Amino acid sequence: MARTQPLIAIVDDEEAVCRALRRLLVASSLDVMTFPSGEMFLDSLATNDPDCVVLDLHMPGLNGLDLLKRLANAGRRIPVIIITGRDDQGTRATCVAAGAHAYLAKPLDHAKLLQAISDAVERADSATAQHRPDDGD
Repeated sequence: MARTQPLIAIVDDEEAVCRALRRLLVASSLDVMTFPSGEMFLDSLATNDPDCVVLDLHMPGLNGLDLLKRLANAGRRIPVIIITGRDDQGTRATCVAAGAHAYLAKPLDHAKLLQAISDAVERADSATAQHRPDDGD
């Protein structure tokens, strides 16, 4: 069965952050999956195809920037929104250069996060539509 709402993956090692973001996104009519590590998220891609990823930058093991680079190297065009509690211009520039759709500092402004997700999903939908074969030929 096709999904009617975008599927958003939240990857953050802090359970309280995952729980709060899940509540916010579900209340905004989005489908949500949460993962406590980058490794678990990567493993899930065999069976799940999220429309957007909200990704914590600083996690033990596979950090957010490394995960962002792995997705790009694998050819996965999932829009990624980086979230971090340790914001600095250099890291922001590195994440955007690596392909992050957005970079947001914690504590998160809920309206900005929801707008970034909406923009990311819309952009991904437009890119997918442009790559579909034309049925009119």
